[in-house]
Amino acid sequence: MTDKLAQLSPALRRKIFLGERNYVEDPATPVSNYLALTKRHCNGGKTVDAGLWLRDHCDRGGKIFLSMSGAGSSFQMGIVISKLIRAGKIAGISVTGANLEESLYRLVAHSHYAYIPDYVELTAEEEKELDRKGFRRITDTFLPEEESVRAVLPAMERLWREAQATGKPRFWHEYFFELFEQNLITFDPAANLDDCWLYWAWKEGIEVCVGGAEDSTMGNIFAYYTYGGGHPFLAKYAQGEPISAEVVHHSFRYMHRLAEWYTDNSAGEGLAFVQLGGGIAGDFPICVVPHLKKDYLADESNEVQETQVQPWAGFIEIHSSPMSYGSYSGAGGKEKITWSKLEPGAFMMQILGDYTEHFPDIAALVLRK
Repeated sequence: MTDKLAQLSPALRRKIFLGERNYVEDPATPVSNYLALTKRHCNGGKTVDAGLWLRDHCDRGGKIFLSMSGAGSSFQMGIVISKLIRAGKIAGISVTGANLEESLYRLVAHSHYAYIPDYVELTAEEEKELDRKGFRRITDTFLPEEESVRAVLPAMERLWREAQATGKPRFWHEYFFELFEQNLITFDPAANLDDCWLYWAWKEGIEVCVGGAEDSTMGNIFAYYTYGGGHPFLAKYAQGEPISAEVVHHSFRYMHRLAEWYTDNSAGEGLAFVQLGGGIAGDFPICVVPHLKKDYLADESNEVQETQVQPWAGFIEIHSSPMSYGSYSGAGGKEKITWSKLEPGAFMMQILGDYTEHFPDIAALVLRK
């Protein structure tokens, strides 16, 4: 085989190696040993390679910027994310409005969640029956709306109205942080505080970005509380005294904040972008690099832009969207090079699959389990 490799072009030869990955077992990391020695090919192999690269990145002083869409918080990804936060591996988190609030709901209503493993067998009529009884299904998980959303709402409304009265608007996630700050919520006795990534992000001062707060149940409720229109049907059901929508900073402010934060926190080994799922949670923050280069430094040369703005150190994406028909989430790292988000030397890994399956393995490797 060595002779055959020598006959290939240098560029192609560099993509191929003989044997297994160079991994040295450590008696102190039995889980990592097992993963590295058993998951060697296809998505399993990519998962381990991503985890080992991230471990090295963090060991060199780099950190992780994590984005999460889907329903990761309802699916208890907070258990893994909180461990990474407490270990000092995560510098920033971008999530959908739904994932932000669902991390809190897991804390206040954990014992009320229910599961239906055979959800694919449900009929349309059964789904409607669940709807009428207040069972809000997310794949195999039922979110207990009354015990979570509606239980938190009075405290949130109080904070919104206080912000209006004082003229001090907040970012969307800051209202949720304020619930912890002022002890405005009651935790479910069955919940484990260590499993709530939102709590630990507040506790450890992690940067949080919510590009689309409207993508959430509480976001919908806030839109209702701020409605002051005169539609002949809707006006009959509107709040008597609507709250100003200006008590929440809009998403442009999030990009202002992210641009400043990234500039101050991307030096040295830089930030590795880890994207769980697709959508705005990943699309919004990864654009901060080209935003800085092509907007703030628009009049500078490419060389100056690339010198003054640190690129993302790496890009790891776990999703189930194959590259096709302009799918942004499935585009992969190479396409991002053309948008000035990544440089050719960046680590790039795309793992096709369910991130609730692959991400815990990556975390175990990073944490040296």
